[in-house]
Amino acid sequence: MVPSEARQVNDCCERGFRGRTGVVGMSRNGRQEKIEKYTAGYDEVVKALEGFPREGLVAHPLPGKWSACEIVHHLADSESISAIRLRRLLAEENPVIYGYDQEVYAVILRYNLRDLGPSLEQFRAARLTTGQLLAEMSEEDWKRPGWHTEMGLYTAETWLDIYAAHAHNHAAQIRRLREALKK
Repeated sequence: MVPSEARQVNDCCERGFRGRTGVVGMSRNGRQEKIEKYTAGYDEVVKALEGFPREGLVAHPLPGKWSACEIVHHLADSESISAIRLRRLLAEENPVIYGYDQEVYAVILRYNLRDLGPSLEQFRAARLTTGQLLAEMSEEDWKRPGWHTEMGLYTAETWLDIYAAHAHNHAAQIRRLREALKK
């Protein structure tokens, strides 16, 4: 599949998120729930992969959708990039947060040709270390502004709105792939 075709159906991440800027702020309760969801994301993906047929990991049973292998590699890259984004928001004054084309990454970085084990470990590590930071952030940290090249104003709250659900959305996508392989 060429990147421009794939973009239409795999726009799970930044392109699908619009509206919240994080400036007004979320309640600490709502934030804590999102942090818990974020930290549970890796386990959710691992559960979705349990028993997935090995030969099906690179299959595309749903036209225009990524394979399970491509999803795992995407999670490794996306979560690594997101981890750096959060760190930049915390450590730099008004950082520019650059978007990237996830479909180009999938093709150029040969997601469907590589073993997914190292990427699953990279995803786990990014989530663990970032979870440590989330647990220590102050109210001021949550409001530090940056500027995203595709979304505009971007804070740690904006970041959490996106990434709390990111892994869960892909775990659901993996489960749909498994069901489609059974047909």
